Amino acid sequence: MRGAPSRAAAAAPPAAAALVLVLMVLVIVRLPWAGDLGMHAATVERLRHNLLDPGNPLVDADTPSPYYSPWMLLLGCVARVTGLSVFVVLRIGAVVGLALLVTGVRRYVRTLSGHSAAPALVLLCLLFLWGTALFEWSGFLGLNSLALTVSYPSVFALGLAFHFWAWLARAVGVSGNPGGGWGDWLGLGVLWAVILLVHQFSGVVASLGALATVLAARPARVVWARLAAGLVLGVVVLWLWPYYDFFALFGAGADLESVHRALYRDPVGRFGLVLVGVVALGLRRRRDRWDPLVLFFGLGVVVCAGGWLSGHYSWGRALPAVLIPAQVAAALEVVEAGRRGVRAAWACVLGAALLVGAWTQAGTLGYVAGRGWLPEVVAAKYRTPWVGYRWITPWVKYGDVVLARTSAARQIPAYGPYTVAPGYPDFFLSDEARRVAAVRSYFAAGTAEGVRRDIVRSYGVRWVVARGAVRGAGGLREVARGPGGQVLYVVVP
Repeated sequence: MRGAPSRAAAAAPPAAAALVLVLMVLVIVRLPWAGDLGMHAATVERLRHNLLDPGNPLVDADTPSPYYSPWMLLLGCVARVTGLSVFVVLRIGAVVGLALLVTGVRRYVRTLSGHSAAPALVLLCLLFLWGTALFEWSGFLGLNSLALTVSYPSVFALGLAFHFWAWLARAVGVSGNPGGGWGDWLGLGVLWAVILLVHQFSGVVASLGALATVLAARPARVVWARLAAGLVLGVVVLWLWPYYDFFALFGAGADLESVHRALYRDPVGRFGLVLVGVVALGLRRRRDRWDPLVLFFGLGVVVCAGGWLSGHYSWGRALPAVLIPAQVAAALEVVEAGRRGVRAAWACVLGAALLVGAWTQAGTLGYVAGRGWLPEVVAAKYRTPWVGYRWITPWVKYGDVVLARTSAARQIPAYGPYTVAPGYPDFFLSDEARRVAAVRSYFAAGTAEGVRRDIVRSYGVRWVVARGAVRGAGGLREVARGPGGQVLYVVVP
């Protein structure tokens, strides 16, 4: 009977993780819309229609786009072959991405611990060990963030990253493995390149984790030669990718920095619970200063601090390289710490932190049940998803150009039309500033009718979406009304 409580405790994390995964599957069925979902849907839509030369995913222009990644190309092929709607294809992609993430976490954790409960406990920490303020951003694995981004390429890329670290750990000889041969290292090089192409920021996180794994292993000289060959092959794959110039992204401008400055706000509220993991990392460093999680964390801190100090706020997208090793370390301390009493005390501390994190993100239940089914105290944590623009599709067809403000422009291309200005910064679109100015000018109350007609003619505008009437604008005829007082107008020749 002495072993019964221990067995029950070991079974608790897998059971809790299983419930969370069921919740995520139900979320995928609903596929709540917020953030970049429209961009990814538009990317699949363009590839469905033209696999070889899809053009810009958002505006009617023949430009490359970093969104045309190997993963989105595969989803575009699925959409083209099956004829399924873009949103069904994104649901399929979400299931694959979630499965890849879960199996990747399991494989990676197995290189660090043999305890049966460790993978599930790590998964719970990745989802709940965050802070007391809600935070959503692609590439960040908090439950609420994952619910809104599960169909994004970033989730697929992070799933690949965990598999990449697990494969790399075995290739360098971790856990008694004799090390990988040339085939392993060349395969790792290709996988590294694919992760970078699928989601560049998650690729940076994957690279930092890989560097920590190699440094921690202190491999023999023969391994360094194979590692170099893998890196060279990875760079060649990046260089040969035909849909966009990966290396041109290093010249991204100030717009990228201004968008990401928000990542550095309220670190205590967003990530305060991760301090439990920082303490765990300190304990791991006392036992082994070459611990891979400690090195991973340190590299992440250096990059993120450098971004803050230098004003390169996009470097803040490397924050998962700080968070992931701390979250993993917090979980492993429960199962790997020395004495039983120490492990029990640590389990109590971590359990309390996970409960706080879970309560903070309890509004995620609303993406399955809807706000009306939630208790008021939980409903207050729920953020209503976007409604979308399916209501315009009976009239607006694939390839039509719609003039709309930014919030609408982030969603309309998901259904096949283009907008005049992209809803997101586009590094490869040379006339982006002119397009944004044209939209602003069209909707300005004092703009002359002749200027408006020039904008319509210059960009081939067929439709206008606005909230209510467009003051002072002629040449428009109302066609339909949508949610929130929005109106679809057709441009009268």
